[in-house]
Amino acid sequence: MAMYPVRTFPDPVLSMSASIVSVFDDDLSRLVEDMVETMYEAPGVGLAAPQIGVLKRVFVADIGDGPFAMVNPQIVETSGRWKFEEGCLSVPDRFWLIKRADYARAEGVGVDGMPVMFEGDELLGRVLQHEIDHLDGTLLLARLSTRVRKQVLKELREESLGSKRIP
Repeated sequence: MAMYPVRTFPDPVLSMSASIVSVFDDDLSRLVEDMVETMYEAPGVGLAAPQIGVLKRVFVADIGDGPFAMVNPQIVETSGRWKFEEGCLSVPDRFWLIKRADYARAEGVGVDGMPVMFEGDELLGRVLQHEIDHLDGTLLLARLSTRVRKQVLKELREESLGSKRIP
C-alpha cells in the first residue's frame, strides 16, 4: 500500500468539489486501502480523497470501531446542535469549537458499488459532516465565525510567509 502526503491549507485542491465516482474497480479499492493507511499514519479519524489530491467523492473514517469507506456520500438527515472542538489534517495542529448538527445520516455506496448508510450522533455525526464537507470543497475554516476566520487566515498567512524566509 502507498501512503499519500496530506494536502494542507492553502492548497487549492481543498476548495474544489470532488467528482462522482462511476467506476468501481480494483483501482478504487486500492485507493481506499491507501487512504486508510494514510489516515492512520497522519493520525486522524477521517480522510477525504481531496485531502490527498484526488478529486473523487470518497472518504474513509475510523472512530474506534474499525475503518469504513463511503463513495458518493450525501447527508440526508441531521438534527440537534453540538458544539465541539474540531480539527483537520489539512490545517494541522489547530482546533476550534465548531457548531454542527449533533446527529447526521449519510447515504452513499461502498467500494463494491452497493448502497451503504451510516448514521450517528456526536463524533460519528461530526465525522460524516466534516468529510462530506471536504468532498464539496468546504474546509473547516469556513465553519468558523467571520471574526475568528479572519484572525486564523492572518495567522496562517504569516506562518506560511515565515517558513519561506531565508534565515
